[in-house]
Formats: sequence, structure tokens, C-alpha cells
Amino acid sequence: MRSSRPAVHPVEAPPPQGENADGAPLAARMKDTQGAPGTPGGLGLRLVQVFFAAASLAAMVSTNDFASVTAFCYLVAALILQCLWSLSLALVDIYALLVKRSLRNLQASCIFSIGDLITGTLTLGAACASAGITVLIGNDLEICAGNHCASFMTATAMAFISWFALAPSCVLNFWSVASRL
Repeated sequence: MRSSRPAVHPVEAPPPQGENADGAPLAARMKDTQGAPGTPGGLGLRLVQVFFAAASLAAMVSTNDFASVTAFCYLVAALILQCLWSLSLALVDIYALLVKRSLRNLQASCIFSIGDLITGTLTLGAACASAGITVLIGNDLEICAGNHCASFMTATAMAFISWFALAPSCVLNFWSVASRL
């Protein structure tokens, strides 16, 4: 009596997830780092930058004698630029979040990095110059009674806080550009 035996045919199993047909792992897409452009963290940093730059600008402009000191005029100009730059990038972040698009484009990251570097350098320089003049007026010359020293100190402190919020954005943008090169 002849019985049939089952025939065994080799069948290739599909490659497991994470490997291609050659056995090499598939390239994983990097997650967006919080604080990078187009993320909620990036939007938060931009809004903090705008808030503190605008608060510093308002404190400085509320005095009538800031224009007599060059460092304070420089601070006002740097803060206007900081407000415009951060507000425009906050709007870009809002748009990217609404349409669920990533801003991991090399050209966009280069523009963000260069813009952050320029505005950060100007803001830090202006804040340092204003801090020096504020110390000169308040401590060395002791003529705070006739000036608006409290407003000058508040504006300078807010400018430093705005720069501290800008520094992580700048570093993350440079990191994003460097990771693609």
C-alpha cells in the first residue's frame, strides 16, 4: 500500500519589520527633538523669546530718556529685531504644527540657525552693554534718583532672559544642521 507523504517546499518568510531583503536594518526616521523648529517645544521657546523681548522693549521705551544713551538705543534696536524674528518663526512653527509638517529641511534649518545666531549675538551684546551702563549709572555715578534706573534694570534683565530662551533654539538648530551634513 502506497501512502502519500506531504511535500515540504521551502517558503521564504517575509523579512521582519526593521530589516530589508538583504538583512540590513532599515534607516529609522529620527524623531523631532523638542525645541527644534516645528515642534511644540520650539513654539514654546519662540513665544517665551517674544514675550520677554517685548517686555524688555516696553520697559525701556516707557522711559523718556533712554535715547540719550547709545547702549540703550542699541538694546531697543536689538529687541525690535528679536521680537520680529521670534514672532515670525513662532508663526512658522504654528503653521507647521497645524498642517503636521516637519521643518527638518536643510535649507530651512540653515536659515533658522543663521538668523538665531545673528539675533542672539545682537541681543546678548545689547544686554551686556545696557547692563554695563546701568551699573555705571546706579553704582558708580550714583545718579539713579534723577534717572529711571529701575526701568533700565528691568529692561536689561528681560533682555537677558530673552537671550537665555534663544540659546537653546540656536543650539538645536545648529545641531539639526550638523546632523545632516
